[in-house]
Amino acid sequence: MDYISPKEAVLKVKRLPKDTIAAGRRHTVGLKSDGTVMAVGDNKYGQCNVGGWLDIVAVSAGNVHMATNTGNAHTIGLKSDGTVAAVGWNQHDQCDVNDWRDIVAVAAGWRRTIGLKSDGSVVAVGRNNEGECNVSGWHDIVAVAAGDWHTIGLKLDGTVKAVGNNRYRQCNVSDWRGIVAVAAGYLHTVGLKSDGTAVAVGQNKVGQCDVSGWRGIVAIAVGRNHTIGLKSDGTVTAVGWNEYGQCNVSDWCDIVAVAAGCAHTIGLKSDGTVIAVGDNEYGQCDVSGWRGIQLPGNWF
Repeated sequence: MDYISPKEAVLKVKRLPKDTIAAGRRHTVGLKSDGTVMAVGDNKYGQCNVGGWLDIVAVSAGNVHMATNTGNAHTIGLKSDGTVAAVGWNQHDQCDVNDWRDIVAVAAGWRRTIGLKSDGSVVAVGRNNEGECNVSGWHDIVAVAAGDWHTIGLKLDGTVKAVGNNRYRQCNVSDWRGIVAVAAGYLHTVGLKSDGTAVAVGQNKVGQCDVSGWRGIVAIAVGRNHTIGLKSDGTVTAVGWNEYGQCNVSDWCDIVAVAAGCAHTIGLKSDGTVIAVGDNEYGQCDVSGWRGIQLPGNWF
């Protein structure tokens, strides 16, 4: 893998389509190449009601990582005109995004939604009990990630910002450098570096932060307590909680994108099909029939 500077890497990431698959706590979302969206899994709050969406360029699924909170979920779709669509649970106004404009990326966390604007600023709606929506002062941001109680922003210069709960030091990212992608889970945060290695902070009770030995990584995804890394050769590696087999990805190949739900993992293959492992109680892994899912591109 040829070396590129953090700034070059982040700029390339910003220009490419991404987030074409998303995994919530109990549902999975896929963006088709024609701009429509598919969803399977728990639909108690209407989080899978995306059948009427058109002109979507990215998707995100709200993920309740905490075992004590069941079912609450929402789905966010970024439209080609920079506006945003939302369905699902809205008790904390996390779906109140109708007035958003000039959005280039979205992230759905627990009870909140984060939007990245084209000027590098960030907007947020929803639960803010621990300051997880205090992003109004952010600038030069090129990517955002939302955990349960904390929010992460990747800056143009490869550094990282964080707000929200920091009980397990999941927001201790101020010394990170050379970062090109970020992901946030229940109580941990993962960063992908421009050299294909990964860093992680936060709770590591089940090894979800044990990524120091990873090499050749081109994309990352984070679930409740597991972390997924996509390698440059299209294979996938995983660490952390594996009670439902959500880390059983060692035989995957030809993967171009990954997503992690609470206890399931999704992989997008180069032919536009999708595979899944992990908890399937609500049918969130029933993606074997999906075809024509939009490929995210590859910047390495």
